Amino acid sequence: MHHCDLRKTAFTLAEVLITLGIIGVVAAMTMPVLIANHRKNVVETRLAKFYSVMNQAITQSELENGDKSTWTIEHGTDSDNNDIADNLEWYNKYLAKYLNTTKIEKNQDNYVVAYFSDGSVVIIRRGGSTYNFFPNGKDYEKLNKDEIFNQQNNPNNTINGKINFMFAFYPNSDDKKWKYHKNKGIEPYKWINSSNEDIDWTETSYGCSKTGSKIYCTALIQKNGWKIPKDYPVRF
Repeated sequence: MHHCDLRKTAFTLAEVLITLGIIGVVAAMTMPVLIANHRKNVVETRLAKFYSVMNQAITQSELENGDKSTWTIEHGTDSDNNDIADNLEWYNKYLAKYLNTTKIEKNQDNYVVAYFSDGSVVIIRRGGSTYNFFPNGKDYEKLNKDEIFNQQNNPNNTINGKINFMFAFYPNSDDKKWKYHKNKGIEPYKWINSSNEDIDWTETSYGCSKTGSKIYCTALIQKNGWKIPKDYPVRF
């Protein structure tokens, strides 16, 4: 019978420290990528869900309130740029029964703020025509009005296409500027500048580009199957 000497191999303290150091370096390199990818996935998933849920609610509401092209949408503003419409009254008439929300608020600007169970938030304003959607409601709560609305056409704003995504509802407008919303439900914001024949995806005022205000980024993501394109101008 043969007996073998079994030698136990042990790591020295130096080897352990080197291994831990390598693991730390790899983690430091990969964690930001993993976090960014997670944020992207949350945005993609909640954008697609919001689009579906809102348009299902509109379809259901039509059974009671008639075709959406006949709905009253008062989207004017007064001299101080405040809504002239009662957004809460509009919301209660057309959408409240058909949306599953956790909380509804009417803020100081006469806007409706609707909270959903997945943590997202939508601001409904301008008589039901304009929607600011925040996939993460906590992002909305950290902002002030100036950051959301007064700066939204500014190419230097830091929220459009990243934490704030624009939708619009103009089913009964005959204005050619809103031709992509005519007879449609809630769609990603697509407004044709009066100086253009069609949408300029890179223009300064609305374009989804490094030099644009990124309002059109919602529509760009939709065009890509509700997936953020590889050449997307915003980093997460």
